[in-house]
Amino acid sequence: VHASCPIELSSASVVVRYGDPVSVNCSTSESLFEGMGWEAPQGGTGIEKVNHLSWTVPRLTEWDISPSCYINPSPMNAFKQCFLNLKVVLYTFPETISINSSSGSDGVMNEREQYNFTCDIPKIAPVQNLTVKWYKGDKIVYTETFDNPSKKPVNQSSVFSFTPTRQDDGVAFRCEAHLDLGPKERQHIVSSQEYNITINFGPDVQCSSPEVLEGEPLEKLCSVTGRPTQFVRWLKDGQPTDPTVPLSRENAGLYTIEVGGLSFTQKELRVLVLYGPELMCPSNYTALEYAPHNLTCTVEGYPKPETIWYKDGEEVELPENLTRSDTGQYLITASNNLSIVSLKVEINVIYPPSQIVELEDSEVDVGSTMWLKCSSTGNPRPKYFWNYYRTANVMEENEDGVSRLLIHNATAYNMGSYTCHAWNDRGNVSKTARVTVKGAKQECPIEITPDRMVIQYQNGGQHATCKTGSTSSSNIEGDVYWQVLPGIKLNSTNLFVDAHKDWDLRPVCIATFKGIRTCEKYLNVTLYKTPDSVSIRHVDKVSSVVEEREFQLQCDITNVAPAQNLTVRWYQGNETIEPLIKGSLQVSGCLPENSTNCNLTVIRSPVNVSSTVSITLNRKHNGAEFRCEAQLDLGPEGPQPPPNTMSSPLNITVYYKPIINTTKLPATIPVFRGYPEELICEAEGYPPPKIQWLYSTDKVPHVYANTLIVSEAGFYNCTATNEVDSISREVKVILKG
Repeated sequence: VHASCPIELSSASVVVRYGDPVSVNCSTSESLFEGMGWEAPQGGTGIEKVNHLSWTVPRLTEWDISPSCYINPSPMNAFKQCFLNLKVVLYTFPETISINSSSGSDGVMNEREQYNFTCDIPKIAPVQNLTVKWYKGDKIVYTETFDNPSKKPVNQSSVFSFTPTRQDDGVAFRCEAHLDLGPKERQHIVSSQEYNITINFGPDVQCSSPEVLEGEPLEKLCSVTGRPTQFVRWLKDGQPTDPTVPLSRENAGLYTIEVGGLSFTQKELRVLVLYGPELMCPSNYTALEYAPHNLTCTVEGYPKPETIWYKDGEEVELPENLTRSDTGQYLITASNNLSIVSLKVEINVIYPPSQIVELEDSEVDVGSTMWLKCSSTGNPRPKYFWNYYRTANVMEENEDGVSRLLIHNATAYNMGSYTCHAWNDRGNVSKTARVTVKGAKQECPIEITPDRMVIQYQNGGQHATCKTGSTSSSNIEGDVYWQVLPGIKLNSTNLFVDAHKDWDLRPVCIATFKGIRTCEKYLNVTLYKTPDSVSIRHVDKVSSVVEEREFQLQCDITNVAPAQNLTVRWYQGNETIEPLIKGSLQVSGCLPENSTNCNLTVIRSPVNVSSTVSITLNRKHNGAEFRCEAQLDLGPEGPQPPPNTMSSPLNITVYYKPIINTTKLPATIPVFRGYPEELICEAEGYPPPKIQWLYSTDKVPHVYANTLIVSEAGFYNCTATNEVDSISREVKVILKG
């Protein structure tokens, strides 16, 4: 078609059912042309001089029709003769379609065999617009389209292949024909009748576990499924047997099940007949300890029962030779997965007391209550006796073959060992447990008077007495004595402590008690000596310091004991400059790594010690006086008040940098012509600063000490210098008048 053909169709394409009327208009907007017309086997027209012309057919039956509208130009026109083709889709659609199967009209199929379903669609055109959909139930399982280009009606078939399983039994199949003639046209759909199928399958034999309870029938073991089923037959040892008869334990054995149907199948089963346990035991049995026993129990059942012996709720195994611990009542159970039965057997074993149980090391909070329990089994029943450090807060009781100790309001004196003895005519045993009292320290029931001595070195001596507590006499095992040196025993409870001998005095009183065993208590002896001297010095060995720089003072204390009781105070004038300094002392000349000789908590003999303090001073402290004081605080048993020793004073000179007096030396000073002005430069500092004026060489001022007399304008610089620092100030002189 020429791109500039001046004609237009009312519709580019039409869809018409076979035998229905059709009409399409062809028009032009041209005014100069010879005429227009339709060319078609049905409804064609001659050329007519009109602006629009219709192609009309009352009953369209031509399948391959393709009408064209054309226009003839006049000699005046620029276009040539041209035409437009009308697309005509002529269709026919059946009212019914049919479905059939290769299995026959009854719909019976065998499982796992392939069958073909055929859907017949008669007189359908155009077939390339046809879609066939296959349904299994409500689900689409297959869709088929066709590429036949024929426009004329054809009889079309669609084939769907299907292999059934037993799950498809009773399922309905159908096919649907869909004629799709375009998005603007109604879609034509027709469905076949439903085709129901019946599936022959099996037979299948499903057998569960080959176990059957005694009294249940054989047929319960297997289920048979299939269509059709012709027969089910059971055999044992090749002989038919009735599967409905209840089985007994004697009927266990090898069985065969045979099933006939679509095919023949058989299955072998070794059938097990289950029955619960049956138990027989004597109710009482007596044995001698360590002698072999002949106690036997019989048990039957299938599956084979498990036999378990219990004693006191715990599972046990009965040994070949019984011992004292085997006495008691036993529960014997026999069980399988069907049931459980039990019997009780009383076993009595004659034996001496067993090892003591339930007596263990124990811990109790101070002030709390606890029980100690001693239990021994024997035949005849054992008797008990306790050995321990006896105090008023401990009570004994024996009941039901068990002995108990009640410790009420526990104290340190209840700490120790507790031995329980158990005996009968066959023998005896004993056991010891230790009791710990939390919150209390193990007390040795020894009293020393006085409990602490503080004696000045080479200043006489003092007596001490050692004895046991008021409740301890019945608990003593052996002597009470003093030991002054290792291996040296004094057969006396009295001791004289001599202050002229050893610095490391450690006398100890020793005694042995029930439950506590041997214990000892040391006499706390402190032998002291006041310092020979206390002195103060600068650590860097100088007598002066620079302002705001930290420096250290050291206090040296010579020949003092014990140094761990020493406290050092520091004074500036009559006021302390730091709180009490304790624990910062060091043994003079001692290296830190030499821990034994440097540890003041260990050293008891006289030593030289020192204390150091760091101080930062300012100019106000120039000429300040410092002292240190050593105090030997030996507690309430020592001399009161505690002995003090003060050092001689140490005077400190503080050096500080100069500060120029800016009040007397302003930054700007006016000078009137003919009237000289004094520039006064004064500076404070230590050592006293040296003043120097600097000015231009063309100036001729008059210098007098620290004063500069000027009469000329300019800049004048004053510098104050001492050993610490140097500072300058510039003055601007302005000439007026």
